[in-house]
Amino acid sequence: MIKQEYITKLNRDLAAAEPEAIIKQALALSGKAVVTTNFRPYEAAILHAVTEVSPRTAVVWCDTGYNTPQTYRHAEAVIKQLDLNIFLYVPKQTAAHRDVVLGIPQIDTPEHTIFTEQVKLEPFTRAMAEHQPEVWFTNLRKGQTAFRNSIDIFSLSKDGVLKVSPFYHWSDEQLDAYLATHKLPNEFKYFDPTKALANRECGLHA
Repeated sequence: MIKQEYITKLNRDLAAAEPEAIIKQALALSGKAVVTTNFRPYEAAILHAVTEVSPRTAVVWCDTGYNTPQTYRHAEAVIKQLDLNIFLYVPKQTAAHRDVVLGIPQIDTPEHTIFTEQVKLEPFTRAMAEHQPEVWFTNLRKGQTAFRNSIDIFSLSKDGVLKVSPFYHWSDEQLDAYLATHKLPNEFKYFDPTKALANRECGLHA
């Protein structure tokens, strides 16, 4: 496992580095990598940046089953445009079945914990167990949640995987420019059923 002292050094040395340099440094540490996505706004940036460096990197999409039609169309467009090496993981129970027996519970109820486990945590845990990555690329950015403000470009997941957020210090405006430069689509009609508020942590990262 990489020591925290080295992670601190990486964050210091690469604080102003371009995403490409960050990604190359991470892959130099281990090529056993995945990039996770839910095709929310600006996800095309991380998918493009990683696959430009390593085209066949496994792209893990944990689909809750509750995405908007716009998100599904956006996902299909990005997968095709970038020729992603996509691995789809879905809950073991369909959304239609869950709607009958559980629905989407209120955020502060015990049922919501069960719901989050079913639609997000279990598929993600299954994906990571199958791929067993040593490097995990994600599009976390400073300013999104209190937890994300506490990490940096490089951090360790609770399971000891090196988590890499190449766009950590980027603003929406910078990402807009990146998408425009590389002719990448974006989509803002996105719904996460496990989050009541945009600044609430989704459960995978905290």
